[in-house]
Amino acid sequence: MTEREKERRLAPLRLVEAYWRGLLGADGQVPLRSQIDPRGIENALEYAFLGERIAPMLAKLRVSGTHLNELMGLDMAGMPLSTLISPEDREQLGAAMAKLFNDGLEVRLRLLAEEGFGKSHLTGDMLLLPLRSDLGDTSRMIGVLVTHGRVGRTPRRFRIESISMRAPLQEAAALPASPAPMTVDDLAKKPLRGLAEDRTPFRPAPKERHGPAGDTGKRPPYLRLIVSNDD
Repeated sequence: MTEREKERRLAPLRLVEAYWRGLLGADGQVPLRSQIDPRGIENALEYAFLGERIAPMLAKLRVSGTHLNELMGLDMAGMPLSTLISPEDREQLGAAMAKLFNDGLEVRLRLLAEEGFGKSHLTGDMLLLPLRSDLGDTSRMIGVLVTHGRVGRTPRRFRIESISMRAPLQEAAALPASPAPMTVDDLAKKPLRGLAEDRTPFRPAPKERHGPAGDTGKRPPYLRLIVSNDD
């Protein structure tokens, strides 16, 4: 991928990030959900989404851009964000979500889609940014997901290749080229075109069935975490 093509593909992430940063308080206070005006990110609406925390490590999508719907082959509004992630990596996402809501950190993920019949090579970049509710608690978020490659047969779920984080007023940390082993416990320590809001109650999906006895189909969690404490 050429540098120009990469910049073009990541343009929606940069647009939403710049808009969100423009709403930050002088002391880095997280913006309110009510401050988000879709007209400010109109060119990125297709890839954007808004979510609400419904459990310590789980967020439900309230507003979903059309690109997410195309990836999953259904309307993602009302679904958990973790639906986009392969089951074996959802604990990693949940731990990162806890850091986003508890510490107000920005979260960036590099993703690789599962492949198979009718599902060709597909990569993705996701940005998650915290928001405050009208009550002042950090329980909302705005996010962006862009992909590179053909969507093919749906649904397309993603493995997490790497995760990086930073505080709102810190400089961006470069996404790592390759992940290094790290456990989930390690991480825990440390109405406009293209969008439609969902207001239905969340109902957890049925538990996933496993294979033969003793085989859960899970792999040891892995990711690379970057947390910068520099000003």
